[in-house]
Amino acid sequence: MNFEIELFEKYNIPTPRYTSYPPANFFKTAEPNLDVKKIITDSNIQQPQNISIYIHIPFCAQLCLYCGCNTHITHNRETMKNYVDTLVKEIELLAKYLDKNRKVSQIHWGGGTPNYLPIEDIERIMTALNNNFGFISSPEIAMECHPAHLTKTYVDQLVQMGFNRLSFGVQDFSDKVLETVNREKPLLPIEEIVSYIQSYPDISLNLDFIYGLPYQSLSSYETTIKKALALHPDRLAVFSYAHVPWIKKQQKSLEKYGLPTAEEKLKLFKTAYELLSKNNYQIIGLDHFALPEDELSIALRNKKLHRNFQGYCTLETTGQVYALGVSGISQMENAYLQNTKDLKIYTDKINKGEFAVEKYYIPNENEKIIRQIIEEIMCNLEVDIYEIAQQYNKKTDEIYQITQVDKEALKTYEKEEFIRCKKDFYQLTPKGQFFMRIIAAAFDPQMKNNSKTFSKAL
Repeated sequence: MNFEIELFEKYNIPTPRYTSYPPANFFKTAEPNLDVKKIITDSNIQQPQNISIYIHIPFCAQLCLYCGCNTHITHNRETMKNYVDTLVKEIELLAKYLDKNRKVSQIHWGGGTPNYLPIEDIERIMTALNNNFGFISSPEIAMECHPAHLTKTYVDQLVQMGFNRLSFGVQDFSDKVLETVNREKPLLPIEEIVSYIQSYPDISLNLDFIYGLPYQSLSSYETTIKKALALHPDRLAVFSYAHVPWIKKQQKSLEKYGLPTAEEKLKLFKTAYELLSKNNYQIIGLDHFALPEDELSIALRNKKLHRNFQGYCTLETTGQVYALGVSGISQMENAYLQNTKDLKIYTDKINKGEFAVEKYYIPNENEKIIRQIIEEIMCNLEVDIYEIAQQYNKKTDEIYQITQVDKEALKTYEKEEFIRCKKDFYQLTPKGQFFMRIIAAAFDPQMKNNSKTFSKAL
């Protein structure tokens, strides 16, 4: 794969990440009369029937300066215990409105730092989930873990509770980089804890890294990726650092150390991509990699990948997402609901037996059509407009009108060899995969006169 810096500079423009459509910054403030209970009840007759649960644990021991997540820095165990009490109540509240015949296929714990919670709190939440929901025979139960708060005993207890996928936010193996971004060091050597997890035959392991941080050089990042490869994780992600200090003010402090330029960032990614590709990892989407036998690689080959706010998954484990905890975003077929980011408001609402929804969006049919087109591009690297027209009982011309498709942009992308076009079928090339966000944006009418702020596409 030839990385042409001129192309990346040309197309490195602000573009949605398209983890949802419309993106979250289009969500509306929830009116007092918004009937959240009806929205959730109505989702019972929508597809998919499986239930996917997202649990947001906002707590961290210290703030990583690059962080773009909704976090709450605390060492107060009572604060965390009260939050868990509230989460259990929210689980019970949600269960009242979901059909008991529907099954949980996926649970994803994110944060913050979920494993910052004492293990007994994790167990309380898992017990509440098991008491209130039925599960498919082999659900995916995953947790994002910070190595600074992970012991072998903690891993043992997670496995006993049914966790079968762990994701480590390693970010970088350079001590200087970690110190600069205020990232806590691992409690145990990464190699030791990874080896211990891999001694369990049925636990899948993800390792996550960031590129674009201060003091990352080509040689240091190559060392980081080579160390990662030596650990042989099932999946590996290399995320581009999104510098948005107008949203996350603490990121501003990183500027004094110097951030890599767009060209330097591209070279960092190129280093990772080439090393991972040479070692038999399949690129998934824009920044995820998986071994050939991993279910994500298999789903990509079968064109059955799916994507939500928690990342890539397969259609087999896909469910409508019901989010629990502050800032969590539920992704149902006919609605998005986002919880408040305020801990006190969240606790007060749930204690009153009310959902703590702060923002929402009800997509219309046209937006669902656009959503599907974008998802096919972002997941399966191709889209057949004729098939989508058939699915919605429309003509292909109507689909193009709905998307207000930028045909000139598509022609340009075809000349750039980003896509191959055959009538109404569009397929991304290996080169075009790195430009999938701007290709998807060509089918997004909201990008025509957009006043929203997004991070750069690459």
